[in-house]
Amino acid sequence: MSIGVLVVTVWLTLVELNCENLFDYEHDPGKNDTEWVEGGIRRWSPQRYWLKQRHIAQEIMSCSNDTASWGLPNLIALTEVENDRVLHDLTRRSLLRNAGYHYLMTESADSRGIDVALLYQPLVFRPLCYDCLTVEPMEGMRPTRDILYVKGKYISGDTLHVFVVHAPSKLSGARSSQLWRQSVLQRITTEATRIQVQSPTAKIIITGDFNDVADSPVLTALEAHGYHNISKGVKGRHGVAKASYRYLGHWQGIDHIFVSPSLLPHLEYCHINDAPFLLEPDKKYGGHKPFRTYNGYRFQNGFSDHLPLVVRFQFQRH
Repeated sequence: MSIGVLVVTVWLTLVELNCENLFDYEHDPGKNDTEWVEGGIRRWSPQRYWLKQRHIAQEIMSCSNDTASWGLPNLIALTEVENDRVLHDLTRRSLLRNAGYHYLMTESADSRGIDVALLYQPLVFRPLCYDCLTVEPMEGMRPTRDILYVKGKYISGDTLHVFVVHAPSKLSGARSSQLWRQSVLQRITTEATRIQVQSPTAKIIITGDFNDVADSPVLTALEAHGYHNISKGVKGRHGVAKASYRYLGHWQGIDHIFVSPSLLPHLEYCHINDAPFLLEPDKKYGGHKPFRTYNGYRFQNGFSDHLPLVVRFQFQRH
């Protein structure tokens, strides 16, 4: 007499979001955050801070589109978060307070004090270890954000390796800063290669704000290492957004999700959350753009200058 094996399908939803300066309103010693303190040039205040927290929570909550099995994302990769306080408030005191999220984050040498974080649901994802990978600055390069690495066990029994990155921007010039972004990606690939030497079929996710488009030399080099950009060319679920970010009237995909080949068979979908309330009319260039918190130094009580990336994987639990 044979006994059948019960196989249950489980899903994993991951969201990646640049929060556009999720700062508290107090000064962190040693950090250049004075524009975000109460009474600073941006007129940041407790009231504006809690509005921002509410909006980030709403943005995350809106990332589920499966009404048949509605649920909050299992993993949330966040960039531009200032410190432990803002993550504590987001997970314990915002609209997400009953969702049960825990979090891990970096504590980088970034001069402004911004970091990256991973929110997770402990009932379905159990971290086994984590690390903050420092990127040694090159000549002329300011200290940048550490890379967050988390190894964890999902409820399906699968082990996941997640890297969260916020690469240097192009503010100092696209050409010179390209080398800096390359150094960040090299730090990730070195660590990821070490993982794959130990486990060739390791399930690896590399996500965040790369400050570069998919066909840039920096990101095509990452693809040459065998990682697949499952966010390349994805558009908004509501048909408005052509990418996750808009600059001078042009949509640009600078937020990305890369995965190792072992995760491709589990991919169900990847899209941008362009819910109408996350957008505003682009009066200068036409169309729409992300409804951001600040337009220059003018507070407009928006959400973020980036839209969330949403990806869902399917696993079999035996």
